[in-house]
Amino acid sequence: MSQDVTRRKFLEKLALGTAAGASLPLLAEVARATPAAASPLPHRTLGRTEASVSILAFGCGSRFLMYEDEEKALAALNHAIDLGIDYLDTAYAYGDGKSETRVGKVMATRRKEVFLATKIPDRTRDEFMRRFEGSLKRLQVDHVDLVHLHSLGHADDLAKIEAADGALKGLLEVREQKMTRFIGMTSHTDGEVMAQAIARHDLNCVQMALNASRNGRFEELALPAANKKNLGIIAMKVTGQEFLVGTGENKASIDQLLRYSMSLPVTTAVIGMPHVEHIDQNIDIARTFKPLDPVEKEALRKNLGTVRGALEKRLVGHLDGPTSTPEIFCV
Repeated sequence: MSQDVTRRKFLEKLALGTAAGASLPLLAEVARATPAAASPLPHRTLGRTEASVSILAFGCGSRFLMYEDEEKALAALNHAIDLGIDYLDTAYAYGDGKSETRVGKVMATRRKEVFLATKIPDRTRDEFMRRFEGSLKRLQVDHVDLVHLHSLGHADDLAKIEAADGALKGLLEVREQKMTRFIGMTSHTDGEVMAQAIARHDLNCVQMALNASRNGRFEELALPAANKKNLGIIAMKVTGQEFLVGTGENKASIDQLLRYSMSLPVTTAVIGMPHVEHIDQNIDIARTFKPLDPVEKEALRKNLGTVRGALEKRLVGHLDGPTSTPEIFCV
């Protein structure tokens, strides 16, 4: 490829990013670190949806909100998309719509380049529909690719969702009305309850805590249930909100943790990246990804399994917000 063609494509990307709300100097700053001829990110098929997405997903939760300056946040998101991340994970609860609003400013020009997922916390049909309609407005789209019921808890929470006026009814309606292509649920609390939800309902995807500590027994219980139905599976809490990252006993490197989750039978792994350097580092890990062998996986499980209980306690009531309405999650 000639230098002129390469330069033209680069300038086109910068123009798109600027239109999305990020200034040219900021985009130029992050682009300088981008390899000119990097290999593409690996992709996998999202279960029976047949959508193909990158094995690394951009988490737009609390770590995305750590970019206090909005221009820097939009530049970082554009940078991630430029480097090949095409799965974006947001939610209403991430700043009470702040994350969705930021993502929407990028979607105004780059919607066709990504698989867009959001999450709704409400537990009744009417509240779900109202909240989801607001999400579409904030995201500046007429539909999303995937909407989840956010943060499934224990059995009593599933009962609320399944009630006659429960949020499950709204979830099914928005898929039928083509306001979303696919539907799912997320959880970092209880793998057994997640497995029950998977078995009972016509979901397309699930998002669950899948890391080497195996908190919540998702790997043992919910992951096999999801694979049995060929659902699209999104791994989250890869680092246990950084609880598992570090050196020494009961800690592991980001490389080990990402590779562990990506070595499971999942499609993609969501991770928050509050600094541009994190985006570049994680993309390098994904781009050169090689699955851990069984011995390596078992060694990580043994090392991190001893802090499984501590991580579960840490994640009780965890909100990847911030949100001013935590009561809607306390179900």
